[in-house]
Amino acid sequence: MSEKLFNEQKVFDAIAAIEKRKKIKSYFIHIGLFIVTFITTTLAGVEWTTGQLPPYEFNLLVNGLPYSISIMLIITFHEFGHYFAARYHRVKATLPFYIPYPTIPYFINFGTMGAVIRTKSPIYTKKAMFDIGIAGPLSGFVVCLAILIYGFTHVPSIEYLIQIHPDYFSSEFGKDGYKLVFGDSILFSLLRYLLADHNNFFPPMSEIYHYPYLCAGWFGLLVTSMNMIPVGQLDGGHIAYTMFDQEKHLKISSISTIILAVFGFTGVIDSLLEINLGIGWSGWLLWAFILYFIVKLKHPPVPDAAALDKKRILLGYVSFIIFVISFSPTPLILKLI
Repeated sequence: MSEKLFNEQKVFDAIAAIEKRKKIKSYFIHIGLFIVTFITTTLAGVEWTTGQLPPYEFNLLVNGLPYSISIMLIITFHEFGHYFAARYHRVKATLPFYIPYPTIPYFINFGTMGAVIRTKSPIYTKKAMFDIGIAGPLSGFVVCLAILIYGFTHVPSIEYLIQIHPDYFSSEFGKDGYKLVFGDSILFSLLRYLLADHNNFFPPMSEIYHYPYLCAGWFGLLVTSMNMIPVGQLDGGHIAYTMFDQEKHLKISSISTIILAVFGFTGVIDSLLEINLGIGWSGWLLWAFILYFIVKLKHPPVPDAAALDKKRILLGYVSFIIFVISFSPTPLILKLI
């Protein structure tokens, strides 16, 4: 081997070694974030199911596992839906970056802000963009639906809630305090109507968060609907862009953001003036601002003029139905008792 070839081989080996170290380091980051998020969701699960604030004794942590496992399953299936669709279309993508959210006393805490993957190579076809965009929410939705079905068919007896609130049936329960009420969606209310045992006690929406499978499923529907809003580069935005042309997508994106802002503004007014409209949430106003100023309404162009096939078009409309039935105009309400 000549000296030139020998030196070139050394360079290639050095580059390969650097890439290998980067890959190993990235694995540690993904695994580390997964572990931390599992811990924070478990702590959130303990808080939701017991009503107690940290610090917790070690043996109490088991109470948070049904919630944390359910949440992590929904998030993981969602993100790996994107990941495997990207791999199928030979688009380079990272493994999921899980986003932990630490337990902060007196703050509404689900233990996580979800997860994201990042594509590392361009997406050249609308078919690939559609498949990658829709695979995540559909995968997460299926798991979320399964968890909700289990939750609605396995509601514990009233004694479970009395262990958390011994004075639940007292006239003094929660007096002069605030109660957190989870807002209904079409799907959540339909499942409750079809699956709940109406001959036995079923918790009101102000107590749903004490029931880990119902709480995790409710949160999964909220996250699914937030991702499926047909704006910019959200999952719903990818789907709408590939189903329609860029001009139509921008109109849909703009109208969706305006509707979201209206729901948010209504929620703010309702909170400030206490007029009890019962519709709207201030969080939607924040989300509308994020979509407009950070995510952006316009979808980056994909250099592909080919239309989607009929099966994908049909699946796209199914995904929008999922969005509608999962969306809650008023997901969170804080009421003074």
